[in-house]
Amino acid sequence: MRPVLYVLSFLGLIALGFWAYRENYATQAALKEVQALQRQIVGLRESLSVQRAEWAYLNRPDRLRQLATANFDRLGLLPMDPSQFGTVAQIVYPQAKLPAISFATDIQGTIAEPEEGL
Repeated sequence: MRPVLYVLSFLGLIALGFWAYRENYATQAALKEVQALQRQIVGLRESLSVQRAEWAYLNRPDRLRQLATANFDRLGLLPMDPSQFGTVAQIVYPQAKLPAISFATDIQGTIAEPEEGL
């Protein structure tokens, strides 16, 4: 009986070692994937900050004014003036149409007499 127990214990030990070996490599692969994703996130954040800086540079008011002046004959852009805006009172809102009543419903009922004996 003892030799069988020793063989089963040895086989269990080998199985646990194999399982730990596989888990170790799976963990290392997951860590490498996380590091690669973190590097990718850092690169995307850097490119986003560069794009935001370029957008701010291209949308400078003086540059846009020069472009509007240079292309006036083609675009016809004029500086904005407060008189170009309207007031809220000038806005015409559409009237909401209520649906027509297609049938009549009697909502009045009769009050039942209380039963005797209650």
